[in-house]
Amino acid sequence: MSANQGTELTKHPQTLILGVDGGGTKTACVAIAPSGEILGRGEGGPSNYQSVGVEAAEAAIAHAISGALAGVFEGRIGAIGLGLAGVGRSRDLEVIRASVDRLQQRPEFGDRWQLSPDKIAIAHDCAIALTGGVGANVGVATIAGTGAIAYGRNRHGATRRSSGWGYLLGDEGSAYWIALAGLRAAVRAEDGRSPATALTEAFRQHLELDNLQSLIELVYRRGLTVKEIAAHAAIVDRCARNGDAIALDILDRAADELLLATRAVFAPLFNPDEPFEVVTIGGAWKSQILRDRFCQNLHQIAPFASVIWPRHEPAYGAALLVLS
Repeated sequence: MSANQGTELTKHPQTLILGVDGGGTKTACVAIAPSGEILGRGEGGPSNYQSVGVEAAEAAIAHAISGALAGVFEGRIGAIGLGLAGVGRSRDLEVIRASVDRLQQRPEFGDRWQLSPDKIAIAHDCAIALTGGVGANVGVATIAGTGAIAYGRNRHGATRRSSGWGYLLGDEGSAYWIALAGLRAAVRAEDGRSPATALTEAFRQHLELDNLQSLIELVYRRGLTVKEIAAHAAIVDRCARNGDAIALDILDRAADELLLATRAVFAPLFNPDEPFEVVTIGGAWKSQILRDRFCQNLHQIAPFASVIWPRHEPAYGAALLVLS
């Protein structure tokens, strides 16, 4: 927050700042005081307007805002930051600004809005993941959940992103990629096309299959979703922790891929001797083996980088965007 903005907001102690994190599955909103204290939190449905439409996206955002304001009986909304999936072009910014205008007219909010154009910040979901995770809008966010992407911003405002091409074209190092590599290793070992691995029996037991051939029906006929497959990355991690060489190799390769994406982001943004933070976000990072490998390899090529866990949630990062 700049000195001028801080002074302006603290003159009105009842001013509220909203931060909205909108994705393809759900929408989260936090209401914070100018001091940064979280006063309320709410959730709504998906708000990627590219997939659900503008009207449904607005309804989801409104529901999340209503939830965040439910226990906050005083104060007017003086600023709002929105980080939304599917927002990457100038046309998208126009659509969302029009949505914010309509949100202010919704009857459930009465006269609580007191927004000026400079108190509205709109960004994509990676930007608020970075800002929330680091607690500032400088650094790198390496996200490895169902998908994978790296995004960074330097002190001069330059940004860079890498990976994030989706499960068919990329997302290397993601939970989906790890789980799929594990399943492929299991069936190759079952055929005798590659060395034996504990993954074969681990997947059979976890999926309650009579034999591994039943995977064909489960994957192709019943149609396991990308998220359902990604959830099985934990099996690869468990086998790796038990010393399985094939599972360990998969996590090593995942760490290498995430490092490639991270390096593609930080190398153009930061000088070799410039300190910066890398926040690791997403379920794949629950694997301590994966995170340790990533950290060790990162420090070899970027000794001034610090790897951290998220300090705040993305919705809080959206609120910080409007105050930065």
